[in-house]
Amino acid sequence: APVLRGYTDQSGRRPETRLLFARVGTLEADSSPFPHCVIRNFLRDEEFASRLQGALLRQPFHSKNTDLYNFTQSDDLKSSKDPCITELRSVLFGWFRLWLSDLLDLELEPTVDVSCAKYQHTDVLLCHDDELEGRRVAFILYLVPPWQPSDGGALDLYSTDEHGQPACVVKSLIPCWNSLVFFEVSPVSFHQVSEVVAEDKCRLSLSGWFHGPSLPRPPRYIEPVLPRQKHLPRDESVLYEWVSDVYMNLEQQVRVQQEFEDSSEIRLPNFLKEEKLKEVISALQLAEIHWDRSGPPNKRCYEAADLRSVPDSVRSCWELFCSEAFFLLLSNLTGLKLHTLANDPDSEDDEEDEEQATSSAAIKKDGSTAVCVGEIRRWTRGCYTLLHDSDNREFALDLLLTLGCSGWQQDFGGFTSYVAHGEDEELLTVLPEENSLALVYRDTDTLKFVKHVNQRSSTHWQQPPRSFYDFSITYYE
Repeated sequence: APVLRGYTDQSGRRPETRLLFARVGTLEADSSPFPHCVIRNFLRDEEFASRLQGALLRQPFHSKNTDLYNFTQSDDLKSSKDPCITELRSVLFGWFRLWLSDLLDLELEPTVDVSCAKYQHTDVLLCHDDELEGRRVAFILYLVPPWQPSDGGALDLYSTDEHGQPACVVKSLIPCWNSLVFFEVSPVSFHQVSEVVAEDKCRLSLSGWFHGPSLPRPPRYIEPVLPRQKHLPRDESVLYEWVSDVYMNLEQQVRVQQEFEDSSEIRLPNFLKEEKLKEVISALQLAEIHWDRSGPPNKRCYEAADLRSVPDSVRSCWELFCSEAFFLLLSNLTGLKLHTLANDPDSEDDEEDEEQATSSAAIKKDGSTAVCVGEIRRWTRGCYTLLHDSDNREFALDLLLTLGCSGWQQDFGGFTSYVAHGEDEELLTVLPEENSLALVYRDTDTLKFVKHVNQRSSTHWQQPPRSFYDFSITYYE
């Protein structure tokens, strides 16, 4: 086939270059799960490949750390004056671009878009499709030491479901010295760089995009959302059964509310009574709960409990957070209007209001429109959530109670980050802390994600169950 013969110019001459674009037996093409190709021994001159590796490693690198990825990256290499980088750049965006244009029957622009990246222990790039305006073909040139599947760092390719959303990894391309991978950027080109678990290897790659006319995008799929619910009819006895006595004290509630109103967030340690805490953790770890994988992986990856399968102690804890009595307690702790009798501005007797703040009579009179929605989640290595354009943008109160995470460290991941829309800087980080209730009020410009739980967490989980849990509930006034 002509594709396997190396590119020649219009006069029939092969360009003078150290690259041999395609030698028989070195090009592997596949259309599943989306069109992609691997060229082995891409650089014909091994000495040049080694010098290029050295030139790339001498570049200044910058840490890149967001919801989607964690690695170090060079500056844009389009203006680098290094001889090796200059030569490779001129060939990639010259002859190789022309060869790709012929191969794909596609007009590719000479726009230079290239940088290099280092992935080291626990670095990762989570599921995405690369599809930005003008990107047409992605490429990656690997300059790595001998690499094994057990080292991680594979280029994982995803299949898609009937909605065009990523489903599961169906092919993994292992990095190999002097190999180049390229694929067409499309609405279904979902891929990731799996977490590097090797502690002593550097996954060095040079990557970029060839630009051209973008493919039309299908209409955005709107996924169904969890239904919101009104509070459950439970009186104040459920609070005294579950909640530590300190938070049932009215003076303490006033202090908590003052602190919350100042910062829009608070952590309440030792929130559940000790005996109840032990019951719930034991049930979550030992019970035969049905856990559903929550996706798609370009938005989230964790497990959520099927509430129909949870044991009584877990169900009772869930009902606590959804109860009318708890809505009223939250109102007292935050000053938000989650119950009609909370901080009633028309009341003439504040003391009387406080006395009936969690009383059965008060609860029975509530006509509030406040609602909540949430899940019981299980977090293991590899779990995460990502920021997304379709994320809910409303004023809301987030509640997070984490269990089974004693001794957790920030460098394990698994923490919740709040960020301003369109900004990189974190506004707030909520670390998993045993039996600590986190309350965070967010506005329409505040988004959140849970950082990828990485391989370092394995040192924390010496024996099963290798997971922690949380009750994650959002309340709307």
